Amino acid sequence: MTLQGPALRLTVLVRESDQWHHRPVYTEIVHRAHRFGLAGASVFRGVEGYGKSSLIHTTRLLSLSEDLPVSIVIVDADDRIRAFLPQIDELITEGLVMLDPVDVVKYVGAVTTEHQPS
Repeated sequence: MTLQGPALRLTVLVRESDQWHHRPVYTEIVHRAHRFGLAGASVFRGVEGYGKSSLIHTTRLLSLSEDLPVSIVIVDADDRIRAFLPQIDELITEGLVMLDPVDVVKYVGAVTTEHQPS
């Protein structure tokens, strides 16, 4: 897939403990994005944060360290990201979903024939 120039970045913020059918929500989003054929997805674990509840989650407090913020970032063409949004809507009961226009300067990767199990 070639991706260069104007694109859309989808960022989804959820809690690490959020589940979808006994599976982390962030894992489900990545696997759905892969099946949908989107250009790529990455998950980033936050070290500290708070959301609508105003409860601060941090790696410094042992009792809250298992419920840290997680960010899933997906970049692809505008129409492809917007077509994927209903998949996200089904999964998110708590969190934040954002869209930003971006300019892809370079998108390269190794060519592989391996298939990762889902």
